Amino acid sequence: MGMNIKNERVHELARRAASVTGKSQTGAIEEALTRLLADYDIDPEQHRVAAKVDKVHSIVRAYLDTPSDADRTIRRVDDLFDEQTGLPR
Repeated sequence: MGMNIKNERVHELARRAASVTGKSQTGAIEEALTRLLADYDIDPEQHRVAAKVDKVHSIVRAYLDTPSDADRTIRRVDDLFDEQTGLPR
């Protein structure tokens, strides 16, 4: 995850950007890269959001593919607990 930039000009630009924005160098670079991607009509959050949506879809598919069990159907709060022990099912 770490970057090791060995370009003094880039370091100077990062320091200046951080100074001007009041952000850390990392924050200033993140903003700059986000703006650069936006200039190319790329949404940097799209991949992250798409991954979350895919995960939710897989959970829903797994839930829908699970055979139902009439004994485990929850219709009221008391169905969440075992009648004999009182513990959660």
